[in-house]
Amino acid sequence: MKKTIVNCPQCGKVVVWETGNRFRPFCSERCKLIDLGQWAAESYRIPENEKQEDEPHEDDKKDERKDKKKDTKKDEW
Repeated sequence: MKKTIVNCPQCGKVVVWETGNRFRPFCSERCKLIDLGQWAAESYRIPENEKQEDEPHEDDKKDERKDKKKDTKKDEW
């Protein structure tokens, strides 16, 4: 069976992806902890899509739909 080889996301060292490596995908506990520390320090961020100034926020759109439903129910009475 062919073994899967990956690079450690922290240092780039070649690592065999196997269940015996308890630090996978990292090469060592050190690299794993460095990565954890970077997440804790908010060094990594998920990019937010740039929003158009004219475009309402998604939550605002939901509120508008709720208001329209309320207005429709008032008209039915």
